[in-house]
Amino acid sequence: MKDYIATIVKNEKIAENIYAITFLLGEDFTVRAGQFGNISVGGTHLLRRPIAICKVDGREVTFCYQIKGEGTQKLKTMGAGTRLNVLMPLGNGFYVEEDEYKVALVGGGVGVFPLISVLRQYGQTKEISAYIGYRNKDAVCGVEEFAKAAKFVAVTDDGSYGEKMNSVQAFAADLAMGHRPDVVLACGPTPMLRALKELVEKENLRCYVSLEERMGCGIGACLVCVCDMTDGKRARVCKDGPVFDCASVKL
Repeated sequence: MKDYIATIVKNEKIAENIYAITFLLGEDFTVRAGQFGNISVGGTHLLRRPIAICKVDGREVTFCYQIKGEGTQKLKTMGAGTRLNVLMPLGNGFYVEEDEYKVALVGGGVGVFPLISVLRQYGQTKEISAYIGYRNKDAVCGVEEFAKAAKFVAVTDDGSYGEKMNSVQAFAADLAMGHRPDVVLACGPTPMLRALKELVEKENLRCYVSLEERMGCGIGACLVCVCDMTDGKRARVCKDGPVFDCASVKL
């Protein structure tokens, strides 16, 4: 973990209400798939914005974010050459074991972006199938990345792009056809993860989920992002996660 002063290379709209921002660092950067950064937008916005790292190319690091509040509204106005403080990498990220060759990615909403980092890290050594859900055709993005997977299924809630279903339903359809992965990695809204948890428990599949929680400090000090565990304990999503064994966390 390091607090970088990073220079914006580009900051562009890639889908409805979704932007991709690329920073240039003063050194090469390495990251584990699923880790995130805490981006300062300056001014009166004291809390940094936690955003998943989408991809890394040498000294360039790209984040994709959704416009939600004043902080991200301000971030989208920042152009090339602007310098911001970015604390990263944070969190534990995803780790695929050697015996886990067939990997299923299940994502929805802004949860699709951490999964791009998984594909980029493991796509050459694992057989990856991606089941990605979007709200509608205007929200579709990242297709050029997910198209590199061994199998890519894109669906939308309204059927305006791909079939009309969500990503869990698309994954379940393949399971019913006998396409069984060694492990499932997922990120998305809580209702999606809750449905996935029910499915993987029924199918007895290993599954790891990256939780999307509101964060403050990003380093486990403020306790804003605590979540409930199945053993009765509580965990900090930023410090103990954001990736958890699906069986260990309440959704």
